[in-house]
Amino acid sequence: MAVYAQEDKTITIVGQLKNLDISSDQAVKNYLLDQHYKVNLVNQDVDPHHLPPTDLVIISSSVSAKDLKSGWRQLQIPLMTWENDYLDDLVMTGKRIHQDFGEVEKEPYLWLVNQPHPLSAHLNAGITNVYNKQAPMSWGHPGLGATIIATVYGQPEKVAIWGYEKGSTMDYETLAPQKRLMFFLGNDTFTNLSVDGKKLFQASIDWLLH
Repeated sequence: MAVYAQEDKTITIVGQLKNLDISSDQAVKNYLLDQHYKVNLVNQDVDPHHLPPTDLVIISSSVSAKDLKSGWRQLQIPLMTWENDYLDDLVMTGKRIHQDFGEVEKEPYLWLVNQPHPLSAHLNAGITNVYNKQAPMSWGHPGLGATIIATVYGQPEKVAIWGYEKGSTMDYETLAPQKRLMFFLGNDTFTNLSVDGKKLFQASIDWLLH
């Protein structure tokens, strides 16, 4: 595996800067800065065709999905999101709300199903407490090319963490233009992550940047 300096990697977080949940996006930014990444926090009206130079894009759930500009689906840059309402636009799931994507209201646990994969952060397979207290979790039903890492505990049809390698099949037979990853966070739950939850978050960042 290639060795890289985190200081050389830039991450762009797309949020709604006037949204009350922007404080959670700021917490994500501060965490990444503490890990020595360069971080830009930009408003949801940014044009994906005119981004500042970046190695990874994160679309937060503070955005209003209907107000995002077109072009994110085709972006030739690794992309991570926890905005379940935008998964269908990214062709990471189908289009049916509550069937192809959605949110559970209160849950502290995930079920890790792919322990050998780096995205599992070397945690044990099975039940994992990812929140300090129960909170909303985003989920989706990914396409056939997905690498499934974790599901909502007791609801295996609701996938909470999955990734697409570049070129793998997402939904509607669409091929991933670059790495894509769905993480389970809610609007303001980043600061509620447990130690293991943060390990999974960091594993996601590492995977996307390699």
